[in-house]
Amino acid sequence: MKKIAIAAALIAALVLCFSGCAKKEQPASVQATKTVVDHTGSTITIPANPERVVISSLLPLPSVYCLYLGGPYKLVGMHPSSKAAGKNSYLAKFYPEINDIDSSFVKNNVVNIEQLLELKPDLILYNASNTAEKEMFDTAGIPCVGFSTTIAGYNTIETYASWITLLGEIFGDTGRSKEIIEYGRSVEKMVKERTSKLTDEQRPVCLYLYACEENSITTYGGNMFNQYWCETCGGRNASYELKGSNSLNMEQIYNWNPDMIFLTNFTPALPEDLYTNAIGGYDWSSIKAIQKKQVYKNPLGMYRWAPPSSDTPLALQWFAKQMQPELFADIDMDKEIISYFKKFYGVELTKDDLKAIYNPSRAASGK
Repeated sequence: MKKIAIAAALIAALVLCFSGCAKKEQPASVQATKTVVDHTGSTITIPANPERVVISSLLPLPSVYCLYLGGPYKLVGMHPSSKAAGKNSYLAKFYPEINDIDSSFVKNNVVNIEQLLELKPDLILYNASNTAEKEMFDTAGIPCVGFSTTIAGYNTIETYASWITLLGEIFGDTGRSKEIIEYGRSVEKMVKERTSKLTDEQRPVCLYLYACEENSITTYGGNMFNQYWCETCGGRNASYELKGSNSLNMEQIYNWNPDMIFLTNFTPALPEDLYTNAIGGYDWSSIKAIQKKQVYKNPLGMYRWAPPSSDTPLALQWFAKQMQPELFADIDMDKEIISYFKKFYGVELTKDDLKAIYNPSRAASGK
């Protein structure tokens, strides 16, 4: 009986040992996954806790990523244009790790998959409209989640809200989503209430220039974010009848004769370049915006204030103040920016910081 008891104990020990070994040998990745539905409508299986993340073709997303997570945690790769904006904005000042994130895997807006694989990403976040990238990532076997720029019809507030919501589904609730989204919506509501009764005659004609260089002047039409800024903030989009990206000639601009011109941070051009006809021999002198000195360079906070970004609620107020200064005379942009940066980024801005945000460098264009 004693021998039988000893044998039974040995068998039980062996069973426990083998079962424990079996559990240890089971790959963690088999259990540590979850699914999300991205903006293409696809259900994607991703790591439950991604450790090496790349953001490829959606240029503003790194700023929203940092806003949501509180920094560029786990981010190992980003588009060079995003990095150029980051290095010349406050994104890199407050999150200096941005300067060390790899961007060499993109050349001329095309991803080199071999270089990307060297980063060993376990998750890629990309522009949902870039089907070529999705096919590339799927073929390489890397989970990829698409973020859409058109999910809200170019409403920047709702687009930014949808990005934050999807980031929450990917990385888990950081306790920030609701507050960030609600603040943006409250700003939009305030701006719309004030501009809703303006007549066309009360709305200045505005032209947004995404490129203004020696051989290229481009704008977007009525199906892009500039349309939202104009409609919401009290202006009229000069190029609303166009669609997508468009090259312009001066004859077209003379015909529109805009009251205001906004230079985005995708172009190195500054207002003084137009005032002095310093680019390409173009003559801007007869245009209303030039004569009234109403050419504005978009500010640059954590990212360029043209597409949706982590600073979108601030951009909405700034555009409104330029287009309808009397309606928004009570809005103190210095206070709004300082308050927003303190509340959502946890940083204190100085007067010099504000000056830099309002006067971004040419280098921020990445050109």
